[in-house]
Amino acid sequence: MMNKYSRSIIMVCLLIVAGCSNMSARDRNTAIGAAVGGVAGSVLTNGSGVGTVGGAAVGGVIGNQVKH
Repeated sequence: MMNKYSRSIIMVCLLIVAGCSNMSARDRNTAIGAAVGGVAGSVLTNGSGVGTVGGAAVGGVIGNQVKH
């Protein structure tokens, strides 16, 4: 049986693949960074909403600054 983290990771991966086709490289990096950061924040804070949002914000900023 899948736990809540596995379902979240699968959903995020599906959304990234579906939503990034028409994005610029910077937009795609921002979205991927936010998604990965959100999952990481959720895992590290045991599912806390604040941790998830904080992780997404930090991941998005880092993803936006990555040079392609």
